[in-house]
Order: sequence, then structure tokens, then C-alpha cells
Amino acid sequence: MQGLGETTAMLARLRRSMPGLLNPAVTSPDGMVDTETFGENPGALRMLSYSPPGLPPGAPLVVVLHGCTQNGQGYARDAGWITLADRLGFSVLAPEQRAANNPNRCFNWFEPGDTRRGQGEAASIAAMVTTALAACEGDPRQVFVTGLSAGGAMSAVMLSAYPEMFAGAAIIAGLPYGVARGVPDALRVMGQGDGRSGAALGGLVARKTGATLRLSIWHGDADYTVNRANAENLADQWTAATALDGGSATIERLKGRTRSVWRGETGGSVVELNIVHGLGHGTPLATKEADGIGRPAPYMLEAGISSTQEIARFWGLGAGVARRAEAGQSPVRPEEQDAAAEEAPVQKLGQDAGPARPSGVAAQVLDAVSAHVPADVRAVIAKALRAAGLMT
Repeated sequence: MQGLGETTAMLARLRRSMPGLLNPAVTSPDGMVDTETFGENPGALRMLSYSPPGLPPGAPLVVVLHGCTQNGQGYARDAGWITLADRLGFSVLAPEQRAANNPNRCFNWFEPGDTRRGQGEAASIAAMVTTALAACEGDPRQVFVTGLSAGGAMSAVMLSAYPEMFAGAAIIAGLPYGVARGVPDALRVMGQGDGRSGAALGGLVARKTGATLRLSIWHGDADYTVNRANAENLADQWTAATALDGGSATIERLKGRTRSVWRGETGGSVVELNIVHGLGHGTPLATKEADGIGRPAPYMLEAGISSTQEIARFWGLGAGVARRAEAGQSPVRPEEQDAAAEEAPVQKLGQDAGPARPSGVAAQVLDAVSAHVPADVRAVIAKALRAAGLMT
């Protein structure tokens, strides 16, 4: 029986050979893809994604969750994640809230029906991650999630509801997981924080024993929309959940911010808290620097600090690019990336040059997608496999 990696590679090749079959989609002029079908969508969210041209297999995936009144495409662009994806080589997934779910287009981080595993908006985002990884042949060990405000709070939801899915996260002007049940609770906590101990907050989190996490928390000390106490509550919650609460933080005073860091053993979890001085409610940007990214907009605030670039460094994104540069190698050209994307899975499977694959492998393909696509899409896939001679 083929392994998961080989089956995923086969799905990706099937997708390339029959574009739009698995995920009927529309591509905008700036390269963002609107995927209409991505499996179960109980939260009724919209899936937007971006992959740089020629991105090779095995690249990381960054899930970007917008704040209230924003949209997925705008936040991914204005925060600089699209630009950074081109520079460092990763894909971006930008789930988008619909006004029918929340009139202010906030993710419903405070509604129990949207924040539990297998339910509502959390389940929709998880389905998008699975679909995006298959579409871009991404590395499931390098999936990260970040968000602003309600999107930051929803990032904490995803960390708790799907701990095995994410290697790291960044929460900007957000709130801890599980501290609100309904709008009145949400408004109360936004205004004053939760007030419970770190142990109590950590107890709300479903985290696998021994699982490691790289979590970056950002908050402005002049934020009067979401009290900065929530950032401290987040640090308390996740240091407890990752068993880092027994250690003291290392405090660094950097340009425009104070950074507190909790570290586990070598190779273990790391939690950092960045308090940006004079920053209001929004994502801190540094658009005026020589290598600046993003652009100022409502809740996208010029601060002389690029949280996006700092978060990417904290997660280790772009390490492959850096290793090539240190070795004196030139960056991978798009045509080389295209060749790698086409050749690596073929060599691994070793079957494309030979006769048609046996029906057992086709059955594995159907099994692999069954949990993530509706019956009508499965029927289309089965028909295509039969037409290709891969299944009787």
C-alpha cells in the first residue's frame, strides 16, 4: 500500500492534469485563487489562497485570518504576506468571513459552535488547510496560522481545536482561547481581559502532550479596542499549555517594543510576547524601510516594526533560501522550480512512464479525498479516473 506522501503526490498530479476537477476555482488578476469546493464547510466561509509561481513541493503554508471589517485578500496583501510568500517561498491561505455569518465580518471566536473541533468555522478552516496542502503539495509539518483581532482570537481557536495541524502561530491584538461564550462575554473580555490564572487558562486548551509550538504574540500598549491584558493572558495560557510556565521569561528591550520570551528544552516550544510602544489596535508594519512590505490601511499601522517579517523569522520561514545563499548558490529560478515540482513526485512514484496505474491505487485516491469533498465531486473524480483507464 502506498504511503500518505505518495498518495498526496498522486492527488497533486491528478489535479495538475485535470485543473479545476478537485477544486473548482477562480483566479483574480493578482494571483489569489477563490476555491469554491474544499470539502465540508459548516462555517460557510470563503477560501482564498495564493502560491508563488513555480513554488516547489514541500513548501510551508501560512494561514492568515483577517480582523473585523476586513477581508482575506486585503489583509494578506496589506500585512505583506503575499510579498513575503514571493520572497521566501511559501503558500498563503486566507479564509474569509461572510457578512451573513457576522455583520462586521468578524470570525466568531466567541461562539462555542464555531470554535470546537469538527464544528462551524473552525472545521471550515481545517478543511481549507487540508485542501491547500494537497493543491500546492505543501509540507504538513510546516503549517502556521496568524491573525489580527478577531482573526487573532480565531488563531488561538485553531491551535486548541486542531493542535496537530499547526507548528506555529502568531496572534496580533487577539484574545485567549475559551474565554467567551457569546457577545456579552466577548465585549467584557475585550475591555478588561479574563483575570483567571495561567493554569486555569491553560486548562481550556486541548494540546497534545509533548507537542511543540512556536507562538508569537503581538499587542500595542495603546490599544483601546482589545485590552493589552489579553496579550498577557495569552502568554499565560500557552506557556501553561506547553509546560513553559515553570520558567522565567527572558526580557529584551528592542526598538519600539519589549519582548518577553519563554523557552523549553532545545528543540521544544517557544512563546514570545511583543508589546509595541504607542501602538493602537492593529498590525504593526514597517513600510518605509528599504525592504519594507505591506501598506498602511485601517488597522494596518505604520510602526517602524514589521510584525510580518519578525513573525516569519521567528517561525523559521525562508531557512531554505538562506541555506542556498550561504552555500553560494543562486536562488532557484522559476523554471527550475517548475521542473522540481513536476519531477520529484514522478520519481518518487516511479509509475507515470509505465502502464496505467492499477485500480487499487485509484481506490486509494478516492479514499483519500472522500472525507474532504462532497459526493458530486467524488463522482466527477471517479468518472475521470475511469476515463483515464485508472479504474474499472
